[in-house]
Amino acid sequence: MITKSYTFTTKEVSQDEIWKLVSDVDNWQSWDKSVDESNIEGDFESGNSFLLKPKGAGRIRIYLDEVIPNSYYRDITKFPFAKMYGEHWYENSDEDLKITIKLSIKGLFAPLWYIIVMKDIVKNLENNIKTQLQTIKNAR
Repeated sequence: MITKSYTFTTKEVSQDEIWKLVSDVDNWQSWDKSVDESNIEGDFESGNSFLLKPKGAGRIRIYLDEVIPNSYYRDITKFPFAKMYGEHWYENSDEDLKITIKLSIKGLFAPLWYIIVMKDIVKNLENNIKTQLQTIKNAR
């Protein structure tokens, strides 16, 4: 298994604001420039899935494995002979919001899918979070 994570702490946005943004899958392309299109089937809740079309790639189905509104979700993306798990925490502390994203990939072809898909996602985590924060601030 290959695992990478990134944590960012901010006072700029609230837990409710970030959750509203990330759970609005149909509008991810407004803040994630690597996404051409994203469409959720149903609500942002455990058991549902969405289609994501990254720029320059085909559509990928992503499953919402566990969703705890306003604080956590885990998604699963299935590739041939590998699965990628994305865990997303949004935790309030006394003074700020802690955002943690952890990506893991496991399976026979995990090293290959890491190079093809996950490596770029990990590389862009910091910029994506900063763009999310800016999108929220601009919408106020």
